[in-house]
Amino acid sequence: MVVLGVESTAHTASVGVVDGEAKVLGLASDMYRPPSGGIHPREAANHHVDVLPGLVATALAAAGVRPRDLDAVAFAQGPGLGPCLRAGATVARMLSLAWRRPLVPVNHCVAHVEIARALSGLDDPLLLYASGGNTQVIAYGRGRYRVLGETLDIGIGNFLDKLWIGLGGTFPGGPALEAEARQGTELLPLPYSVHGMDVAFSGMLTATLALRDKGAARPDLAYSVESTAYSMLTEITERALAHRRKTSVALGGGVACNERLRAMVRTMAEGRGAEMFAPPRALCVDNGAMIAWAGELALSSGRTVSVERSAVQPRQRTDLVPTPWRETTGRGFAR
Repeated sequence: MVVLGVESTAHTASVGVVDGEAKVLGLASDMYRPPSGGIHPREAANHHVDVLPGLVATALAAAGVRPRDLDAVAFAQGPGLGPCLRAGATVARMLSLAWRRPLVPVNHCVAHVEIARALSGLDDPLLLYASGGNTQVIAYGRGRYRVLGETLDIGIGNFLDKLWIGLGGTFPGGPALEAEARQGTELLPLPYSVHGMDVAFSGMLTATLALRDKGAARPDLAYSVESTAYSMLTEITERALAHRRKTSVALGGGVACNERLRAMVRTMAEGRGAEMFAPPRALCVDNGAMIAWAGELALSSGRTVSVERSAVQPRQRTDLVPTPWRETTGRGFAR
C-alpha cells in the first residue's frame, strides 16, 4: 500500500508518502518561525494553510506517484495545538474527498513510536519520546501504548525554547542551546525534579534564569541545563527498562536529535546490555512520513474515519488510542 500523511501538530507542516515496507518515497516539510517569542497557534496555522498545498505537490512529485496510486490519506488527529491540527485535518479531508481515498486518523505520539520501530527493526522497544509539547516514556501493553512516565508541567522542548528565549535567543531554542552548551565548562547547581517515573522542568527554568541574573555565563547555563535535564530523562528511561524488562530503547521527537541526550541514553542502555536506536533527524522531528506510516498500519487493520467524525483531538492521550495492528498482524517493524 501507499499512503500520504499530513503532519501539522505544532510549528511544522509536513507531507510524507510511504509504502507498505515503511520506505519513505517522498517527504516535504516547512517550519513556522515566529518573528519573536514562541509559537502563536493561529499564526502557525495560517502558515500551514499557506504551505501545505505546495508540500503535497512536492511530496507526490518526489515519490513519483499520482493521487490515484494512493490507498489512503492519513492525518495527525492529536495531540497538538488546536488551530494547527485543524489546518492539517482540513487539507487531509479535502484530499480524501477529492481523490476518493479513505481518511485515516493518527495519534502523533504513536506515529513517533511506529516510525522508530520500523526503521530500527526492533520488535518491542521502550520509547523515550522527547519533543516540544510531549515528554513521555512509552511501552506497549495489552492492545495499546502505555505511558510509564511523563512531564508533570511542560514538555522538554517547550522548556528549552522558553529558556533560550529568556537567555536572549530566538525560537526554536533546542539546536541553538545545544551549540551553546558545547562551549560550557562549569556544571551549575539546578533543580533535579524526578518524581518516581515523572519529571518536571518549570523549576529548572526559574532557577536557570535566576542564575543568569546573578551573572552566570550563558554557555555554562546551557551546559548545566542539558546535563541536568537529560540525566532526568535517562534516569526514568532506565527505570522503565528495568521495570518492563525491555532489551531495547528507541528515541523519538525533536529533542531526541540532541547528541548529548543520545549519548547519555546509549551509555545507559549499553550498560544494561540493551540496544539503543535513534531515527535520522529528518524522521525524528515532526514529519509527514511518520503520519503516513502509522496511517498505513491503521489502514491495514481496518481503522479509518468518515469526514463527519474526523474532528481533531488536541489533548488526545497516547494511552487512549487502540493499536489493533499490534494484536492482529504483528506488523510495524522492518521485515
